[in-house]
Amino acid sequence: MYELNETHDPKLLSWVASANDGKTDFPIQNLPFASFRKIGRNEAFRGGVAIGDQILDLAAAAKSGIFDGEAQTALESCSKDKLNEFMAMGSNVWSALRLALSRALRSGAIAEAGLSSCLVSMSDAEHTMPCVIPDYTDFYASIHHATNIGALFRPDNPLLPNYKWIPIGYHGRSSSIDISGQSFPRPVGQTKAPDADVPSLGPCKRLDFELEMGIFVGSGNKMGSRVSIDDANEHIFGMCLFNDWSARDIQGWEYQPLGPFLAKNFASTISPWIVTNEALAPYRIEFTRDENDPQPMDYLTSETNSNSGGLDINLEVLIETKTMRDQGSKPVSLATSNMKYSYWTVAQMMTHHTVGGCNMQPGDMFATGTMSGPDASQACAMIELTTGGKNPVTLPNGETRTFLDDGDTVIITGHCSKDGAARIGFGSSIGTILPAI
Repeated sequence: MYELNETHDPKLLSWVASANDGKTDFPIQNLPFASFRKIGRNEAFRGGVAIGDQILDLAAAAKSGIFDGEAQTALESCSKDKLNEFMAMGSNVWSALRLALSRALRSGAIAEAGLSSCLVSMSDAEHTMPCVIPDYTDFYASIHHATNIGALFRPDNPLLPNYKWIPIGYHGRSSSIDISGQSFPRPVGQTKAPDADVPSLGPCKRLDFELEMGIFVGSGNKMGSRVSIDDANEHIFGMCLFNDWSARDIQGWEYQPLGPFLAKNFASTISPWIVTNEALAPYRIEFTRDENDPQPMDYLTSETNSNSGGLDINLEVLIETKTMRDQGSKPVSLATSNMKYSYWTVAQMMTHHTVGGCNMQPGDMFATGTMSGPDASQACAMIELTTGGKNPVTLPNGETRTFLDDGDTVIITGHCSKDGAARIGFGSSIGTILPAI
């Protein structure tokens, strides 16, 4: 587990002035990674690190002559369009580069003269996927979401018997995960109305979002080996925001007996920036389990996981309808929540995923599942907010929604803040629904 070090010092300031306002998602204490290039240029994508409203071009930094040792080796790997090679290098190398960048970007650093020309304004940049995602697993880690969904179908027994014993997940489709700014057509599939004798093929009528966190694996493990609960965080590179778009009517017809399929494989949207596991160290919190619930099995528990396995990450989902855009209105909030409500920790997800010998690869991604909280205002999917479509949400402009309409844009944001630590954020995950084709 990462411990606090000089890179987390809340008093650190950067010679990049926009990193010092206390409001940015990207102060010097964050330094998240992405893949970018300048808009309108016929140039290669390459790794970048966010600092204020600027991006440090890591390919340019690698040629600056400022860095050496592990940091220089890491920069050279980050000069490519995907970060998988860097992610595979392991936590010691990730930390070495983070420390070198932190020192080079601090106020008064002699590196300013050599690195100032390596900055690119975020407004001049476009992003691509930060890594190749070889495999993707979606978990079901919020007990509040699981209970809310279960209550719609099994009011007397919302949670299935295994939920409190095992981190439930399913194998998803990685090819349709795309970067923030994604637009996609409304999915088409089979559905069956309750009063229909046979199913029909057509556009989804109950399109939904799911506010989740994405978790990127860094260094993997060999097939047949297990990752222990205390070693799990050494294999986690970082986290992003994740919108797992869901076609609820398609899902309702197809999911038994094998689970989600076409209802989940048409689009998923991540934020461009991966906030490293080390940057999140100040926001680790205790992981506790209600004393009346089954306690985690031995392979899923440890003193470290209990003391600091949880994460305090504030989350919010907003909507911008076509009418709102046409009127120049700002997006409005639908729900807020927090990663601390997760019933399972990231380490537990990693450990359970490998307990049978599954080999994880650099760039593999987990999603947490919808991160709903205990309050009704923390329901992070339309199916929960509207009780399965029975109670429409009324927006400030008078529009109503049971599920999402064509033209709707969904925005997910996340940040960490507390006294005694620098505020850090994840940017945003933005996606827009187009008409079916």
